[in-house]
Parts: sequence; structure tokens; C-alpha cells
Amino acid sequence: MIESELKIPVAGLDRTRDRLDEVGACRVTSARLEVNILFDTADGELASTHRVLRVRRFGDRTVITFKGPAHWTGAVKHRREIEFDASSNEAAVELLNALGYAPWMRYEKIREHWTLGEVHVDLDHTPMGDFVEIEGPPDRLETTARRLGLEPDDAVAGSYISLWTEHRKRQPGLGRDMIFDP
Repeated sequence: MIESELKIPVAGLDRTRDRLDEVGACRVTSARLEVNILFDTADGELASTHRVLRVRRFGDRTVITFKGPAHWTGAVKHRREIEFDASSNEAAVELLNALGYAPWMRYEKIREHWTLGEVHVDLDHTPMGDFVEIEGPPDRLETTARRLGLEPDDAVAGSYISLWTEHRKRQPGLGRDMIFDP
């Protein structure tokens, strides 16, 4: 499947949450911690070719995801995505290790998931700030952003990994992992 999304940084999530309520969106999950572990080969083969292999845990669900290189149409990011549930976080990690992949980075966010018709809207609180991710049919993303009071041109081109790397350059002393303080 091809994933198409806008990732828009915001000064806080309350305004977008209120707007989602106003336009009749459906809250699918309340805010909860999501832990993501990225895997790669020892020589960084996946990262060097802009691919991602991830194990994501939220609640009692574990998902293994592969993402291909991204390309953009205006502010909209598109990339191939293959995703499936795993029986457990431990089994997912064991499988990837057996295939020669090792964890190289962890990132966390507190995510709240909404739907508005065919469009998915995620409100993400991260250690570097807040973001609204709008995912769905490419021709509906910019319209949905505007309905929520957001400007599509404010969308950022990076992934959380690349955004964290840039954030760390401005904040020396932060570790490789994008995690909340214990």
C-alpha cells in the first residue's frame, strides 16, 4: 500500500482536538504512549537507502512496519508501507534479530487517533514538540488540514527520525533516542 500524509508541527494539540470534535470526527483511541524501535543491518543498509523497518508497540498491540523511500507531491509525502500485527513485541524483535537486523534507535510519542471519513488524523505529542499527522487519500489531505484550521504549506518533509536529528543539532546533549524523560 502507498501511505500518503501531511505532518504539520503545531504549538499545542488542544485547538486541533477541539476542531476535530466540531467537524464530527470520531476519536478511535485516546492519548497513549507509543514506543517505536527502528532496526537495520550492522552497516546501515536500510537507512542508507531511506527505508525503515520498525516495531511499534502501543497498548497490547505490536505492529511490524516496512516503509520504502519517500517522495513528495507538494507538501504531501508518499511512501510504500507494509504493516502487520505480531503476536508480541518480544516475538517481533526476535524475528528481526534472527533475520540479521538489530535495534539502532527508539522513539516515543503520545498518540491520539481520530478518523474523519476516509482520513486518519493523529495528534502526536513528542519529546521535541507536537505534530498533527493527516493520512489518507492524497486528494483529501490538504482540504482536511484546512478544515482543522491547519495550513498544508506548514507541513514538514521529514520523518520523526530526521526531525529528531535536526532537533539534536540545536539541542546538544540530547541522546540518539527520542524518548520522554524517565
